[in-house]
Amino acid sequence: MMAQRARPDPDWLHAGLRGRCEAQAPLAAGSWMRVGGAAEWLLRPADAEDLCALLGRLPASMPLCVLGAASNVIIRDGGIPGVVLRLGRGFGAVEIEADGLIAGAAARDASVAEAAAAAGLAGLEFLSGIPGSIGGAVAMNAGAYGGDMASVLDWVEIASREGEIVRLAAEALHFAYRSASLPPGGVVLRARLRARPGAPAAIAARMAEIRARRTATQPVNARTGGSTFRNPPGMRAWELIEAAGGRGLTRGGAAVSTLHCNFLLNTGGATAADLEGLGEELRRLVFAASGVRLEWEIRRLGVPTWPAESLA
Repeated sequence: MMAQRARPDPDWLHAGLRGRCEAQAPLAAGSWMRVGGAAEWLLRPADAEDLCALLGRLPASMPLCVLGAASNVIIRDGGIPGVVLRLGRGFGAVEIEADGLIAGAAARDASVAEAAAAAGLAGLEFLSGIPGSIGGAVAMNAGAYGGDMASVLDWVEIASREGEIVRLAAEALHFAYRSASLPPGGVVLRARLRARPGAPAAIAARMAEIRARRTATQPVNARTGGSTFRNPPGMRAWELIEAAGGRGLTRGGAAVSTLHCNFLLNTGGATAADLEGLGEELRRLVFAASGVRLEWEIRRLGVPTWPAESLA
């Protein structure tokens, strides 16, 4: 069950909200893994003004979680306490400029790549190979196929926990491998990405190459969450997992992909506990075989319902 805690008056919570508010809202169907419990409160603000008004009245003690496309998360079976934010159409605009574009946090990565290609802008093709949305891509410095957010971001606008809009230069995020330092409780609103003029045919060919490589090497049509573990320095997580005998392992309805063994799959009926438990089993196998401690790349959110024995 979800942990008990003091809850706000629901009338107060959505007073003046132009978007939607739902109590005990199921989250599994909206995640790529198709697992997990409910949000204590799920809010979908209409636009940035609506979001800032909401943040400005949330007490500091209220837990706040932002879900984007939920393509790289495991939502735990006990659900997520406090407020869960999901940004919708009001946050998905893409504005084309001469040397780049401004993308809303809810814009899908692949859609941004396609918009750039249509405008003859090169340098953002790598986004076509990343499942998810721009807000999440900024928050985790998403990257693939030779590019990442750190290499193309000019600035990001964030709604602070106090309900103010702040613009931060890329340097302020202190990007590292699959991580960025966002202000605590800050919500990405939009980001400015650099690009350069390019030949539309060459841009389209590069995107087609990325899509083909991704289809050939990753279980793109399965219920998965992308790369499970970060690549250790100078190593590849999937190679360590394969060498440790992890390819194809199962736990309940969860399985390690036989196509790419750094991907966990919900083969049907898996729980979040199945997936997370299988991931921890892989970590133990790899550590026993190589002495390397794999670090989770998938975000695990909410309240677990099993006594996880994590590898320290």
